[in-house]
Amino acid sequence: MTELADRVAAAYHPGVVVRVAVDGAPAAAPDRLAAALVDPLRVRGIAAGWVSTAGFLRPASVRLERGRTDPDAYYEGWWDLDGLRREVLDRVTETRQYLPSLWDARIDRATRADYLSLPPAGGALLVSGPLLLGAGLPFEFTVHLHLSDAALRRRTGPDEAWTLPAYARYADEVAPMAFADVVVRMDDPRHPAVVDSR
Repeated sequence: MTELADRVAAAYHPGVVVRVAVDGAPAAAPDRLAAALVDPLRVRGIAAGWVSTAGFLRPASVRLERGRTDPDAYYEGWWDLDGLRREVLDRVTETRQYLPSLWDARIDRATRADYLSLPPAGGALLVSGPLLLGAGLPFEFTVHLHLSDAALRRRTGPDEAWTLPAYARYADEVAPMAFADVVVRMDDPRHPAVVDSR
């Protein structure tokens, strides 16, 4: 965690917001890792916020239009990327404000969340979730949490196994290991290891 926090801190410049993607399948726990980076960044003198893409799912009527277990629909259209860009990634650079969530998928309604803020001097905003890279989202720094195929299959629950073809497609079409600034191997969740960076 120390090495990764140092790498993110190195991407920060005073007076700006560095937008950081923490990309990975749910089995790699990107939310947990992103949340765990907030305090180490603050210790380094960098104000930090965190947003999970779980709060930016599209309404069920759109998300599940092709059924509940269609891996192509999951890959192409489960997340409201326009909302994420507008309310988080663009807004935080313009106003230092960001919306922590837009849609509550459990009740299929808007969350009505209040905006949160980073200070005028800027900071780091961590955005975590799956399939974040290669979608044209404006990040200054990207982290990909990598699982081997075997680990991904083993750590993905039976109810979510239908998503595995989407991650295979992501690996083929986006090649996140080559795309990301930093790759963290997550096969052993107790010992994440930075294995590559650009």
